[in-house]
Formats: sequence, structure tokens, C-alpha cells
Amino acid sequence: MTRLSARGAVEPFYAMDVLREANALASAGHDVLSLAVGQPSHSAPQGVLDAAATALREAKLGYSDALGRMQTRKAIAAHYADRYGIEVPVERIAVTTGSSAGFSLAFLAVSDPGGRVAITAPGYPAYRNIIKALSLEAVEIETDPAENHMLTVAAVEAAHRAKPLDILLIASPANPTGAVTDREHMAALMDFCRDEGIAFISDEIYHGLRYTGDDRTALAHSDDVIVINSFSKYYCMTGWRIGWMVLPEDMVRPVERLAQSLYISAPDLSQIAAPAAFGCTDELEAIKDGYRANRALLVERLPKLGISFAAPPDGAFYAWCDVSAHTNDSMEFARRMLSEIHVAAAPGLDFDPENGPRFMRFSYAGSTDTIARSLDRMEGWLTK
Repeated sequence: MTRLSARGAVEPFYAMDVLREANALASAGHDVLSLAVGQPSHSAPQGVLDAAATALREAKLGYSDALGRMQTRKAIAAHYADRYGIEVPVERIAVTTGSSAGFSLAFLAVSDPGGRVAITAPGYPAYRNIIKALSLEAVEIETDPAENHMLTVAAVEAAHRAKPLDILLIASPANPTGAVTDREHMAALMDFCRDEGIAFISDEIYHGLRYTGDDRTALAHSDDVIVINSFSKYYCMTGWRIGWMVLPEDMVRPVERLAQSLYISAPDLSQIAAPAAFGCTDELEAIKDGYRANRALLVERLPKLGISFAAPPDGAFYAWCDVSAHTNDSMEFARRMLSEIHVAAAPGLDFDPENGPRFMRFSYAGSTDTIARSLDRMEGWLTK
């Protein structure tokens, strides 16, 4: 029998388990409504679809440079100038196979086995699992609802003094809370990491999906950070597996060497088509208006069902909610809700191993009709 590596002994992604069960019910003919997965229900914007169709007819698709097609990298650089007013040299941009590849490349490039990576709790579970699979240690730092789930310098410093950190990863807007780290907190965290020799990674995959103000990239404060982003969320291109990194200059060649062997290159068709998304703002903002309407529905109706918001849903398309009025086992709650009323949502255990059983994450990335019908079913279920 083959000996299995401890690297593979990561926790399951429970939201995906729920999705599998939901898909099985749907395949059996049930009307399943999903608030479980952070995936836009819309297709990629029309400009992307048109560019892809043209490329399929006319382009010779193959491997690109490991750092990505030059035209794609130039388009990303132009995006930073247009959206943020920041000049990013194209040489510092790497195109990746989704943001997931970007995290692996970043962790590998700046840490050795046993390195300590600080992440927030609650937080995206794949961070923790990628970190473990790479023989690194995840240091989960609880965020405080009183601080709107923003990580503070004091909390990071306490963890660092207990045992030195190698990397700090911050997502803003965050999954699952939707919390936004304001510019003062973000700048203070970056300054602390610079002074302590801690690599700083800014996950900006939910940029564009903020409802209480404008996005601000970490690059506005410092060039000595690793920024990871993707076309998946705001641009509705999850299945295209296309993301990017902006790197400090001295990291470009190490990331390139790693990418050459681990991934070769991001999908060529996606690289050709993705830049068209930057020109589809009107279409994408109309989709965002749908998320805003969905968010308003949840804000209005969930508290009436005894489900309170544990974080202000300022960004992304998630509501992080306290369901302790109904259960102290959100996994069992999620399974009952799916089996009894065919509404899928993500149990909090994914996002916070310690406190997660009291919480659920509801994604509002689907249609407004799906959100409204889900709430109707939940109301009948919880108030009967």
C-alpha cells in the first residue's frame, strides 16, 4: 500500500461538500437554491466571449512565457493606471492559473518548510490548506467584530513576538466576512511587516465588489508587497482560471522559475480573452447592482429570522452570520437546510475551526430571484 504524505491530510472544503450534495439533489430533479459557493451566476462579459471566439478561430494556442503573454501583462499594467492611478512596470506582473496558483507561488518564493504564515480567522479555508500542503504553518489570528473584523497591528505583533512570522496575508474585501481593511489599518500592517522583515501578501481578488467606498490597492502604499488578484470574481470568469500577481522586483525571477516547472503557463485562450474584461465596466457594474440588491434583501430579512450579521457586508458577495439562535452546529444546520428545504449555504467550520460552528456564510452572488426564494423557504422552515 502506498504511503500517503501528511501534506495531503488537509481539511475538506466543506462548502464544496455541500455543493456536491446540492448537485446530487438537483440531478435527482429537486429545485435546489444555492447560497453556498462564491461564484457569480453570470457568464463572462460579452467582450471576453467575443475575444475568445475570435481567438479560437484565428489564434495558434499554446504555451506562453511562464510570466504570461506580454499583451496580457501590459493590459493589467494599464488597468492599474486607469483604476488606481498607479504605474506598475509590466516586468513586475505575472499571469497565473487563477489566484490559487498565485498563492502557491508566493508562499514558495518567500518561505522555507516550517515557515509561519499569518492569516485571519475567520478566513478563506484554502489559505490554510495550501499552507499545510506546502509544509508551512498557518497562524490563524482571530479578528474582532468590534474592529469590523479588521486585523490590527497589535494582534499581529502579539503573534510575531510569541514566535516569529514569515508572511502576513490580508484579504480586503475578505471572504467570508465581506470586511474591508481601511487604508490606515492596511498601511500600519504593511509598515510593521516591513520593519520586522515579514513578507506581506495582499489578496485583492474581490476588488470591484465594494459597496461602502472605493478600493485601494496595497501598491498605493508600498512596492515591497505581493499583490494577488484574479478575473474570477468581479469579472465573472471563475472557470477561465486566470489571475495575476504584482511582485517586488527581486521576486520576479524566482516566481518565474517556479512557474516554469509547476504550471508552465496560464491557459493561453484565457490570457488572450481576459483583457477584454477591462473594457466591460458598464456590463459588470450592472451585475454588481444585482449583488447590491441581493445584499439589501439579506440585510432586511435575515435578522427577522433570528440570524444576525457577525460582520458588516461591506464588500465581496458574502454575509457572515451568527446562527447560534438556532444551532451550535452549523454543519448539521447546513445539511438539514439542504435536505429539508433544498437551500444550500456554507457552514462556518470552513472559515473558522474554533468558532465556526456558530456561524454560516451566505453567498449572494446568484440572482435576486434565487435570494428571495431562498429567504422565503428559510422563513417557512425557521418559523414553523
